[in-house]
Amino acid sequence: MPIALSIPPSINFQTGQINASNKISKVTTLADLQGIFCDNEAYHALDGAQAIYQVEMLPAQCAEGELNFGVTHLEAGTVGDEFYMTRGHFHQRIEQAEFYLGCQGEGLLLLQDEQGEVRAEKVFAGSVHHIGGYLAHRLVNTGTTRISAMAVWPAVAGHNYDALKQDGFNVSVVKDGDHYRLVEK
Repeated sequence: MPIALSIPPSINFQTGQINASNKISKVTTLADLQGIFCDNEAYHALDGAQAIYQVEMLPAQCAEGELNFGVTHLEAGTVGDEFYMTRGHFHQRIEQAEFYLGCQGEGLLLLQDEQGEVRAEKVFAGSVHHIGGYLAHRLVNTGTTRISAMAVWPAVAGHNYDALKQDGFNVSVVKDGDHYRLVEK
């Protein structure tokens, strides 16, 4: 009896592009990020239809013990002096952890605990980030080109955006000449 051979999905490790016929893709525009950026005047002066980031993923799993896999592609740019960023979230099941792996570009991974303490990790091609449970996380693009980061997370983790809706993250990342700085809110 012949053994069946299949070709699984693949990823370009330099760009983070997923190659799969069943890939799911979701684009987040500037309009979707209302209330995330500090400078409302600068925010409203920009085109709300502008794509800020795209998430590609393999079809979601949902059973206990399963894992999900996806890639976030975050464009370079600023709203006022504040760099483009993802919405950021805690997990619905807050104890669930996640891994990020940098593919291209440069930026920061902001990690904030339930008490509001924040730390940041540099993200770059080849960087590996363990995001422990009980931590909100947000990707920020501090570079001049797209940043892409792969993610692996438990299928049961879920996303809790509401926990950050009122106060958000306690720091913002702003342009400082050719560099960046973290500013407490």
